[in-house]
Amino acid sequence: MSPAGYRPGLIADIVRLHAEYYARDWGFGLPFEAKVAGELSTFMRDFRPGQDFFAAEYDDDGALLGTISIEAPTAVEPLAHLRWFITSDNARGTGLGRRLMGAAIEHADMKGFPRVYLTTFAGLSPARHLYESFGFALVAEEERDQWSGGVREQRFERPRTR
Repeated sequence: MSPAGYRPGLIADIVRLHAEYYARDWGFGLPFEAKVAGELSTFMRDFRPGQDFFAAEYDDDGALLGTISIEAPTAVEPLAHLRWFITSDNARGTGLGRRLMGAAIEHADMKGFPRVYLTTFAGLSPARHLYESFGFALVAEEERDQWSGGVREQRFERPRTR
């Protein structure tokens, strides 16, 4: 079953937002775009209603403004994973990111997920500020670079608060 908010072309639109932003501002290329496309496609195909979370917002013309997802815990991964959180250039600074993050965290808390984690990289200061405002804390930083972008990877976690 497709997640609420799915529209034909959505996967391509999410990949495009990521690919364009991270290529322009961070020099990421094909390995990153392929990773996002593959993992996002698997998430969408295997979406578990009532467990996983997905939200997207569009403008009046149907253009994607932003998206966020949570992969619910599994037997292999006991923590929920916040992923594919991005807003378009036109939506940055409008509060959309905060609204999307709020909806995702509300889902995680409602489901009673013990912890939510996300991976990012050093240098994304506005995003880090937003994560910390929702209770995420930096728990690890290493030279590992899963995105092939020459960055220093960070892991943030948020414990359940209710």
